[in-house]
Amino acid sequence: MAALSHFVTTEYRVSTAHTLPSRQRDWRDLLQLAWPILIAQLAQVGMGITDTVMAGAVSATDLAAVAIGVSLWMPVTLSFLGMLQATTAMVARALGARDQERLRITFQQSIWLALGLGVTGVLLLTWAPWLMRFMAVDPAVQPIATDYLTGAAMGLPGAMCYQVLRSLTEGSNRSKPVMVIGVAVFLINIPLNVMFIFGVELGGWQLVPAMGGAGCGWATGVSQWTGVLLLGLLIRSQWRPLLTHFGAPRRRELGQLVRLGAPIAGAIFMEISIFAVVSLLIGHLGAEVLASHQVAMNVSAATFMVPSALGVALTVKVGNALGAGELVRARRFAGLGAATGILFAVMTGLLIVTLNDAIVALYNDNPRVRELAAGLLLFAAAYQLSDALQVSAAGSLRGYHDTRATLIITAAAYWGVGLPVGYITGLTDWLTEPLGVAGFWLGFLVGLSVAAVLLNWRLARISRVPSAPSSTPSIDCKSRAAG
Repeated sequence: MAALSHFVTTEYRVSTAHTLPSRQRDWRDLLQLAWPILIAQLAQVGMGITDTVMAGAVSATDLAAVAIGVSLWMPVTLSFLGMLQATTAMVARALGARDQERLRITFQQSIWLALGLGVTGVLLLTWAPWLMRFMAVDPAVQPIATDYLTGAAMGLPGAMCYQVLRSLTEGSNRSKPVMVIGVAVFLINIPLNVMFIFGVELGGWQLVPAMGGAGCGWATGVSQWTGVLLLGLLIRSQWRPLLTHFGAPRRRELGQLVRLGAPIAGAIFMEISIFAVVSLLIGHLGAEVLASHQVAMNVSAATFMVPSALGVALTVKVGNALGAGELVRARRFAGLGAATGILFAVMTGLLIVTLNDAIVALYNDNPRVRELAAGLLLFAAAYQLSDALQVSAAGSLRGYHDTRATLIITAAAYWGVGLPVGYITGLTDWLTEPLGVAGFWLGFLVGLSVAAVLLNWRLARISRVPSAPSSTPSIDCKSRAAG
């Protein structure tokens, strides 16, 4: 336990070197934590971009199949990874309070939860072929997408365990190891894509069959297991003390993780699944429309990594501050996060507009695909501000352990407003001539804007500092969340 005690004290001292840090110092600390997370997440998105570009080089049908496969794989994967984001919030709070035992138990039970989620995800994805047939996806696309999902599903347990190790490092204010491994896995994924997409032949023997776009899924599955192995090796000195007296699954602790993580997973599912549903709803419009939608989604996912990294950093910093009883500093971090999100949203929005045609040209040489994708990217540029504000607010709310309100708000905004607007304007003539896929992207813009307003209202309410702060900030925050 001495090693664990040293770990807790050392890791938290990094962010509490000054008892009363200035606003400038807090902003610097936030950015120092966020930028390696951003690089790691850009590397992860880079894998998706590589998949899209390489599948597009095979054919528009292969690109459309990858689009469908990703649209079904992402909601399951990101929702379960969202469940495990509870680990980040709980690690940050435990380190802020310097609670060694709580940190150890959180880590061990998160490993059990990760393994369970990984197996569940594999089972869920076995329903994908039935769902594609039900949604009348182009028959030429279905078998390629099914093979893609088979390969990608094999990496799900590895992806879940990777998230636990990542939550441990990021929750302890160490984000550079995740950055290093993220970049390494991105680089490894490129030759894996080449191998599985185009096959490997040696001396007349076909060692690996050419799978086309489906090979991207198998490359993803192998990459996921590679990532958890490399990160485990890199931070072994950090997590080894947490393995002492490794216990069996404990109902109470697993229940705490699930109660905190399930709303996070639900909120992520509400957002990501809209993109999946839209891909299925426009599946009958043809491979070119699906391909253009995938290109625009790919670019949007890349820009989303900026607010996403900021949201993770806010969860850690707000959680650290609350664990240490610094309610004023927690609110200050939330405000700094929103301001930073606005700054980067303006920059990314202008970048998309300025480089629109050049970005689309990287993906496909089909004139129709490029024309459609260029139009969709204008919607992506328009919702950068809303996306940044809603993600930064959600990150801060996770630090407050206030996740249920986030779920309710995102469900109402995305499914109650965004998807109906998209369906009505995209596929019906109730308001105007059907806009096709562009109507759904208008729905994305409206839904994200509603979410941004409501989540920031919730954050402003829960982060209010009472005139006489409680000596137990976690209980104080919880009582205010209930209100």
